[in-house]
Amino acid sequence: MAERLSDIVTKIQNVQQLRAVFTAMRGIAASRAQNGRSLLAGIEAYTAVISHAIGEALNLLPTDITATPVPGRSKRGLILFCAEQGFVGSFSEGVLEAARGDLDGAASLVVGTRGAVVARERGISPDWWIPMPTRVEGISGFASRLADVLYGYIARGTIATADILFSCSTSGGIAIDRHSLLPIDFERFKRSIKHQAPLITLAPELLLERLAAEYVYAQLCEAAMYAFVAENEARMIAMVAAKNNTETKLDALLRRERQLRQEEITTEIVELAAGAEASRRPSNKAILRTNLSPSMLIKSSHRE
Repeated sequence: MAERLSDIVTKIQNVQQLRAVFTAMRGIAASRAQNGRSLLAGIEAYTAVISHAIGEALNLLPTDITATPVPGRSKRGLILFCAEQGFVGSFSEGVLEAARGDLDGAASLVVGTRGAVVARERGISPDWWIPMPTRVEGISGFASRLADVLYGYIARGTIATADILFSCSTSGGIAIDRHSLLPIDFERFKRSIKHQAPLITLAPELLLERLAAEYVYAQLCEAAMYAFVAENEARMIAMVAAKNNTETKLDALLRRERQLRQEEITTEIVELAAGAEASRRPSNKAILRTNLSPSMLIKSSHRE
């Protein structure tokens, strides 16, 4: 079946609409990523304040304390920050692949609707999953809910340790960060060398417990924000690639449109030329009359 110019024009319009959609999605992702990056410094500063406070509180306790007590279980918990929405390439697959060696026998807590779908497609059944906020304003409440669920698993003895895996943007692209979240290793905190002890209104043990909970919350906020920024940057990369593909397709369609238009113009010119040529040719009756002699024309007229 011959290709029609109207079909090509329709395809060009569809591709142009797709290009506009990809451009808009890239702009939205860029805006969200920028918002997330602007808040990361504040979250990191908050984490540093809590870490300093824990170091101060450690001076009030025996020096041999190293970790918060957890139930005597060996099962590991994995908090996997995956994608909430699509159009992010292999964003979720990268996180799941980083945890692949520890998924058997572990309790997996998946963050992100799209990530939960990808996990099931790979034969992984999350023990629990939660949608990832699509705006930075929802990160704080999200981290509180995730912390409550995590403490519930620990209180029931389902897990004894918890690792956190999330994507973060680097100069070389997107990398996977993994570190232990629970139990807290207090050796990582620098003890204060001040000679004057801080004034407190709580028992040192209770103070350290609450600071530890605040530290876990800060870690979840930080991981969520890094994952939020990385997901939107991954979407930006995917949209740029999609836009480039549509540009290539559009160029090919425009070339084909010009070719078909030229073919139509050529066809019209040929038809016009053929019509003009036909109009210049004498009719058969005129040719017959011009071939007759004058006497024959006279006789012919008398007969008529």
